[in-house]
This record gives sequence, C-alpha cells and structure tokens, in this order.
Amino acid sequence: MTTEAPPHRRFSAVDSALTDLGRGVEIWGRTSLPARRLLLARVHALTALYAHDWVQAASEFKQLAPDTPPTGEEWLTGPYALLNGLAALIDTFRTLQRGGNPVDGHRFGTAPGGRTTVRVLPHDPVDRVILNGYTADVWMPPGVTAETVKALAGRAQCETGRTAGIGAVLGAGNVTSIPVLDALHELFSANRVVLVKLNPVTDRLLGVFQAIFRPLTEHGVMRIVTGGAEVGGYLVHHPEVVHVHITGSAQTHDAIVFGPGPEGTERKKAGTPLLTKPISSELGGVAPAIVLPGRWSTADLRFQAENLASQRLHNNGYNCVATQVVVISSDWAQKYQFLDELRGALARAPRRAAYYPGSDERLKALQAALPRAEKLPGGRVLAGPIDGSVSSAERDYLFDTEVFGPGLGVVTLPGLGADFLADAVDLANDSISGSLGAHLIAHPATLRSLGPEFENQLARMRYGCIGVNVWIGLGFALPGVPWGAYPGNQLTDVGSGIGTVHNALLLGGPERTVIRGPFRPAPRSLFAGEPALAPPRPPWFVTHRTAHLTGAALTAFAAKPAWNRLPRILAAALRG
Repeated sequence: MTTEAPPHRRFSAVDSALTDLGRGVEIWGRTSLPARRLLLARVHALTALYAHDWVQAASEFKQLAPDTPPTGEEWLTGPYALLNGLAALIDTFRTLQRGGNPVDGHRFGTAPGGRTTVRVLPHDPVDRVILNGYTADVWMPPGVTAETVKALAGRAQCETGRTAGIGAVLGAGNVTSIPVLDALHELFSANRVVLVKLNPVTDRLLGVFQAIFRPLTEHGVMRIVTGGAEVGGYLVHHPEVVHVHITGSAQTHDAIVFGPGPEGTERKKAGTPLLTKPISSELGGVAPAIVLPGRWSTADLRFQAENLASQRLHNNGYNCVATQVVVISSDWAQKYQFLDELRGALARAPRRAAYYPGSDERLKALQAALPRAEKLPGGRVLAGPIDGSVSSAERDYLFDTEVFGPGLGVVTLPGLGADFLADAVDLANDSISGSLGAHLIAHPATLRSLGPEFENQLARMRYGCIGVNVWIGLGFALPGVPWGAYPGNQLTDVGSGIGTVHNALLLGGPERTVIRGPFRPAPRSLFAGEPALAPPRPPWFVTHRTAHLTGAALTAFAAKPAWNRLPRILAAALRG
C-alpha cells in the first residue's frame, strides 16, 4: 500500500527553487547587458553540445526510430529553434550594448490601415540562401509609426538595475523547445527570473535541459522542475510568483485561472478569477487554411495537397497551429481533383505513433461528431466536404473543437475571386475558434488578379500569424517573429491566448506577422517566373525523405555558422 507524500514534501522542489530565485531577482538586476549576452553565448554553446542528446530523448518518448526522416522534426523544432532564438537574442544584446537599436538594418514598410511593418526575414545573406523565396513581416497596429517602433524596441532592457520578479512557465508537452524558448522570453524580454515546470510528457528532457541551461541556473536566475497538474497549481498560486505563462489549451488556462468544475465555470461567468496575478498564454485553436480557386497544374494540385497534409500531420497533428479546417470553393472547377490529391497525401504519409495523451479519444470523438468522416490508413481521419455557409452540428464541432491529432476537415463556400476570399475571411474570423494562425494558398495569377484587395483581406484577418503559401509553423522557428494570438483576448474569453513570446527584436506591442513563400518549389518556380529556390519539398514536409539529415545539418550550421557548411544543407534538402 502506498501513501501520498505530505504537501511539504510534494512541493519541496518548487519551494527550494523559488527560494533560490528570490535571491536571483537581485542578481539579475545587477547583471549588465554584456554579462547577459555572455550567458546567452554559453547556453548557445551547450545547446550545440547536447543537441544530439536532445533529439534522442525526444525521439524516444515520441516513439520515433533513431536517424529516420521523422526525427528531422525533432532537430528543427528542438535544438535548431533554440539555437536560432539564442543567436538572435545575442545579436540584439550586442546591438543594445553598443548603443544601437534592435531594428537597425531591418527594412520598414507599410500595410493597409495605416500599419507600419518590420521585415524580419530575410535579414542577412544566410537567410537568402537557406530560406530563399520566403519573407516575414511583423505588422504593427494602425497608427504606430516607424519612429515609435524604434523608440519602443528594447527600451526596457536598457533600464539597468530593475527586474520584474519571478515568473513561472508551465511548459508544453508537444514541441520540445517551447518551454525553454518561453523561459528565454521571461528572462531577456520580460526581465523576470524564471521557474520552468516541464509537462510530464517531456520529463525525459530534464537532464538535457539542466545541462544546457547550467549557466543560467548557476547564475541563480533559472530553475527547472517536473510534476503534474497539482505541482503546477501550487506553483502558479505561490505568493513569490508574480507572473505566469502557460502553453496549452483554453480549458487548461481556465482551470488554472478560475478553478476546475462547475465552481470554476461560475467564477468565469462572474469574472472573479482565483488567480489574480498577470498571466500570458499561447493556447492554440482551430487553424484554418483558405485555398483560393484558380487554374492549377496537376503538379500544383499534388504539391499543395502534400503541403496541407504536412501541416496536419507534422508531429502527428500535435501542434497548436496544425491546420484543421481547409476552406475551398464549391464553384472551383478543380475541387474534386484537389480533394483526391489531399486524400491520397494523407493516406500515403509516413505512419506515426499516437504518443500524446488522449489522442485516440479525441479522434473517436471527432468520428462520433462527424459520422460521415473517412477513416484513412495510419489512423488519419478526413471529414467533409461540409457546407461551411450553413450551421450544422458537424460544422460547428469541426470549427469549435481543437482535435490535436491527425484529423482534418474540409468545408466549402460558394464563390470565386474576391467574393470567395472575403467570405472565407469572414468565416475564419467569426466562426472558427482561435486566432493564433491561419494559412492561405493562392496561385500567383490569382494574387495578381486580386491586386491590392488581397492585402486588404489580409489586414481584415484577426490572426497572430498568417502564412501565404507557407505553413505558419515556420513562424514558430523564426526568432524575430512575435509568437502569440491576435491581440485583444481577455481572461474570460481567452481564445488562443494573451500576449506574445519569442520576439527577439524586442518589439513593443506587435499586432501580427505575415509570412510568404513560393507557390511552387524549384525548379518549377523558376520556370513559372517565381524568384525562389525553395527545394522540391521543404524540410518540414512529412514526406521529406532526408529530413533527419537536413535537420542535423541545419542545427550544425546554427551552432557554428560557416559558408562551407551550406553545401551539406542544400545537398540534404534537395535529396528529400
């Protein structure tokens, strides 16, 4: 017979860590910009040293065979993402140290509605080689001028001698770099020392993270603990914690803020939270992909179907920005060809283990709610097409419930051209749950025919990250992209969350990011007049045959950039 440990023993690791961090608050306030940059550089070096161990540990709990293409996802969303984030912060602090501004050298532009934009990709010659043909622009809210952007960028980091107390980060269990990137945001953007609680799914990474972040833990400004929901609840309500950040679901957020069960529901209705300290969050949602009708070649249909299947099946669908609803025109002459290609792409994609808790139950619930959905090989589910203009139990379930697994739905709307795009944007804004990210696929000829109206519709979309012919998952890996929901959510209606993380340029109050990529890969892009050298399959495609080699090569480059390392990356990417 086992007995539960008394509270003082169950939470002793949290109490000890918070005691240490209480002293760390003063230490962090005395830590100069050059010293902070040096700490980042030391963590960068250790990330490179332990990158293979990181990928190995992640592959074990995700049940991936070692050195196979699916492990490429773990390289790219694990150590590679962290190395890029660290390098960008190092550059920002180097610039601040010499009296410059984080946005120095970045191109400013404009967007509809009086918005100022800041180009964060490409920024240097390496970007133009590795992500040739891709761009990313951060859009500021209407009325914010370039001068205001410059005045606010990094301003808080120049105010020495002041810290914002202790922050708590409740880590996610799906993408392994999420908790540590969130921790960097707490320290270097929010200026808080940080206690990270790992999600139990990722507990095997504790040793790797302790090794990588040793410079920060030895400095007394970061601690990492493990534990379940009870430990998380104790941590966030601890009086020493002044701020909480969570990555998860809106349901988890509400349970933390208002409490579980009927009593929590009543508190939420009354607007009387149990947790009264500030909380920021990234909570996912139902990500839509709007496919604009046009005249596509067979190769275009196949590539974009593979693109959408990858957006759903990357990490087996356990991503907060995994496309869940594909919106197409019922009047598109090629809709049935496209659906056939999409069905085939989902069926042919490599099999993955359902490692994330509750996956099978969520798929069963999807099939129960949408009984006409197709069961495809590998445990995938394809629902629809459903008439998106008419409310129904099937439509509403697909729009409101984040499946968080390998289930994809297709809905139709009537119309072509600008009328279809406007209606699809209305649907995404008003009917589909969440505002973290959305994706649009449009043939270059369609974009030319729409002209300025396309940009006007982008401005109408209420999403934190919008991808045009590229999956918004790329935005997560770009350190200059502020990552989070569209601004405006409240505690009682949290949607996809409140606030942003990442944001290595330390921009003040960004509104969204728009990422653009080529409609076709090379060499077809060049033959069709698109100036892009994107490989036949981007490395985040689940069908990329050498994703593991490409991910390892990219990580080695991020660890120690050198031009003579680029041929290895390009060779691996092209063979995929």
